[in-house]
This record gives sequence, structure tokens and C-alpha cells, in this order.
Amino acid sequence: MLARVWSGSIVGIDAVKVGVEVDVSGGLPGIVVLGLPDAAVQEARERVKATLKNAGFTFPMRKIVINLTPADLRKEGPCFDLPISVGILAASEQVSAYLLGDHLFLGEMSLDGSLRSVAGVLPIAATAQKMGITGLVVPADNAQEAAVVEGLAVYGFKNLCEVTDFLNNPGRYKPVQLDNTVETLHTTSLPTLDLKDVKGQAHARRALEIAAAGGHNLIFVGPPGSGKTMLARRLPGILPALSFSEALEVTRIHSVAGLLKNRGSLVRDRPFRSPHHSASGPSLVGGGSFPRPGEISISHKGILFLDELTEFKRDVLEFLRQPLEDGYVTISRTKQSVIFPAQFTLVASTNPCSCGYYGDTIQQCTCSPRQREQYWAKLSGPLMDRIDLQVAVNRLKPEEITQQPTGESSATVRKRVQQARDYASGRFKNEQNLSCNAQMQSRHLQKWCKLDDSSRNILEGAIRKLGLSARASDRILKVARTIADLAGDDELKAHHVAEAIQYRTIDRMQ
Repeated sequence: MLARVWSGSIVGIDAVKVGVEVDVSGGLPGIVVLGLPDAAVQEARERVKATLKNAGFTFPMRKIVINLTPADLRKEGPCFDLPISVGILAASEQVSAYLLGDHLFLGEMSLDGSLRSVAGVLPIAATAQKMGITGLVVPADNAQEAAVVEGLAVYGFKNLCEVTDFLNNPGRYKPVQLDNTVETLHTTSLPTLDLKDVKGQAHARRALEIAAAGGHNLIFVGPPGSGKTMLARRLPGILPALSFSEALEVTRIHSVAGLLKNRGSLVRDRPFRSPHHSASGPSLVGGGSFPRPGEISISHKGILFLDELTEFKRDVLEFLRQPLEDGYVTISRTKQSVIFPAQFTLVASTNPCSCGYYGDTIQQCTCSPRQREQYWAKLSGPLMDRIDLQVAVNRLKPEEITQQPTGESSATVRKRVQQARDYASGRFKNEQNLSCNAQMQSRHLQKWCKLDDSSRNILEGAIRKLGLSARASDRILKVARTIADLAGDDELKAHHVAEAIQYRTIDRMQ
């Protein structure tokens, strides 16, 4: 007898509907899996056989042919365990096949019949709903994630016996109800580090506020112990909350990357990723034989923090140039090419030289000019051009170290950041895919960053003195636009441009 069960597979951060056709017929006992299965799918033959026996079902000792369609799409992962099991049971007439035509099945199975969560459920659920599937059967741990998709009845089960009971008696079960996700988006699930804990560093705090308000890339340069990392890790606390559409987009990426286990239905916090400096290029941008998102895509709509930037390999850092400019990364392989979104804010920190004390007022630098030149040569000019805010973080004075923190709290700064973002959103209301000043293109700068004679003279002088590229000058205008938004000004003024130029510290150091 022939049975067909619907399942799904991930391609990039999207999904395709996969048909699992199971034929049980006469012949020598055995299982054959067709349709470009990977090793995990091939292993499902023995896993499913043991599971059905341990769960109390009869495994048909006949020839079983399993065909995964479309045949030219590579199938990978353990998510096909459940649909294969259901197909075998339906083909051997041990369960009703009534619901198989309009329900989709996903899930990995243990040998005792229990269901284990799998990655990529959210994009598969969204694709299934668009293709006319009315119901989705998943492990209980994935139920809330899948229930985010509207118009789809999601059923979460703990073991195979519950699934078969649902197929034979569907009236006993009700779909999973989604938690009140919209309200929970405005409550953080992670401990927030507060800016009020930072002593001094008014200039760096101001740079953090500008970076948060405009989505600008930022680098801190200073001696060890000056507070670079402490400042950077407090940036998430002043960023605006994710909107529902942003949270859904971020959750899709995290679902594909397998990062949603035990995290509820939607990602509520803007991502903050801090890979070690030993990270490889593919781990940052994504890759693999069947491409998966890397750190820059997992950081989408959030922050990628690279501590000790100069310790990263230069060729690895060069991978960031195109995503920083375009907001996405394309991974090409022989058989497929996928696009991952990568609209992230790059935040980095580094010492000014190998010993860490160049320019320090207390401890003398031991590096030669040649050593400092080699140190900074790890960062290419095109990469530094793409970092809008380049800020020197100096050593605290003794009286600043001993006194109590007196700066503003993250909540206070976040209100100003939100006001600036709202101000910019009103300006971008008729623009697609434009949510912050850092994403503006040349045509936007001509429209919203017009300079008067005084501002133009200041900018032209900075370009001559610092040797800035056209890209760097455009980024100065974007920062100036954010500074004006924080002040509530419609037009750019000379002091906005002058302050933006002050955040090119590294251009002046080299």
C-alpha cells in the first residue's frame, strides 16, 4: 500500500515542502530511501525500525521504499523521522490516513518513541501555511515556535503514541494556543547591564547613544582596563525593542541555526553575539556544504561585538566588508546559492598598539613606530571606512576610579534613542527597507543631509586634513543626521557636522 506524508526542508532561511512517499509491498524485507538523503536521513531507517517496535507497533517485514520529493533537492537532518514513521504506519494500515493530505509532520525520534525538537520549524511552518497546509504536527518543544504563524493549526506531542492517537481520533485534541507574544516583546528575557555602572567616559557614552540611535558601526580604542568592553556590552540596554516583524525575522534565522531550544515562541531581545578572535571566515558569514547562517546573520537586527579586533585574522575581517555595506550575504555553492540577511551593528574594541599603552598618560609605550604600523596594518582602510564612530577611550583619572558612578541610566538614554528612532521613522515612512540612518544611500543623503556653506566648509576641511574617502565622508553625514535627530533638528547644522568629524579618531591617529 502507498501512503504520502508531507514534511519540509530548509534552504537558507526559507523552506520547501517535501513529500514523503512510503510504499509497503511484497519482496525481501528491507528499507530503501530515495531522493538525495544525507547520512542523518539514511540512518532514520534503523532508528524508525527500532522506535516502532519499542513503541508497541508492528514493523512490517516487507520491502519498504521511501521516496522524498522533489528528488533533486538534498534532504538533511533528523526531522524526517516522524513523517517516515507515520508513513510506514499508514501504509501498513495501523493508523488512519485521513489527515495526511493537509497536515505536515516534523520531528526527530528517540528509540523509545519520544519526540525531540528540531531546528528550522518556524520557516517550515510559514511555508506550509502559504502552500495550503492547514495543520502542523511537531514535537511539544517546538509547538510555541510554530504557533507564531497565523492560520495554521499547530499540534505539539511528546511521543509517537500521541501522534497516532491524534491521527485516529483527531477530535480529542486542540491546537496549541500562542502565548501573548506582542506584550512579551517589550520585556527582556536576559539580564541587562546598565550604563549607570560606568564611571566617567562621557565621550564614549555619547558615542554609544549615537550608535544606538542611528544603527552606526562603532569601535573603541584605548589601553587595557579603560572600559572598552564594559561600554560595548551595555549597548543592548539602550537599543529600541524589536518590533513584531523584526522579532519574527530574527526568530526565523535563529530557528534555522538551532538556537531556539527552550527560548519560547519569539526572540524578544536584539541579538548580541561576541565570537572569539579565533573564529574562521565561514563561522562569521555562514557556509558549509549546505549553507547555514553565520554570526553576522545571527546578529541580524542586533549587535556583532568583536573584542580585540586586531587579534582577528585580516582575511577573516575582510569577509565583513560586503555585508556591512549591503546588509546581506550571499553564500554560493556548486548546487545552490542562498542569501542570508545581515543588517547588524558592528561594535569593536582594540588597544592602540601591541603593548596597549600608546598615547597613555601614565604608562609608557614600549612599541617601536614599525611595530605600531604593523599592528594597525591588520585593519584595512576599506574596513575602517565602514566604521562610522571611531572613539578613543582614555584611562580613568584616580578621582574617577574612586568616586561613585554618576552617569545616566540605560533607561534614560534609551528614551532619547527611541525618540530619535521615531523621528527618523517619520522621515523614512515612504521608503522601503530603510529603518535607521546608517542604512541611507547617496540619494537619501542628498535629500535629508543638505549642507549650508558653513557645514560644507567644515566637512571639506576635514576631508583634506584627514584624507577621508568619499565613503567616509558619507558616513560622517549619516552620523551628523543622527546627532541632529537626537537634538530634534530638521536641518543639519555646522555643530552637528563638527561633532560627527570628532568620531574619526583612528583616521587622525594614522
